Amino acid sequence: MDVDRFEDPQRTRLRERLEAILTQTEKSTSWRAATRPLHGLINRDGFVPIRTRLAREDLIFLAGAREELMGFADLGLRLLDLHQPRDAGGTAGDTAHPILRCRSCMWRWPCPTFRAIAETFVSPQEESETTGWLDAPDDLAG
Repeated sequence: MDVDRFEDPQRTRLRERLEAILTQTEKSTSWRAATRPLHGLINRDGFVPIRTRLAREDLIFLAGAREELMGFADLGLRLLDLHQPRDAGGTAGDTAHPILRCRSCMWRWPCPTFRAIAETFVSPQEESETTGWLDAPDDLAG
């Protein structure tokens, strides 16, 4: 096993989820043009009278949601590229399970940045199916 090329299964699953969000968002149609005519339909109560009540804020959100979601998914992927596990080196007694540190911040793996991303994008059901990887104790870098 090449421990310097270790790939964390939770990191792989998170990357796949972010890539799926990005792919799905790229395939979707932007609502920006579709929401422009709806602004003229806003009644005096502040809603567009359709089956679902859309407030002005809803239309503004829908107009930019696709682009914003693409940006957040891309940011998540870029952060995952920066924060990934690597062998910490040294002489560990257990060569099958080496001590891992983050390539970027050198915190013990999983680092706080990875855990923050995972907590944001992993559903509670998925978290319960893992082996407590989000609950790993903080470790001071160095």
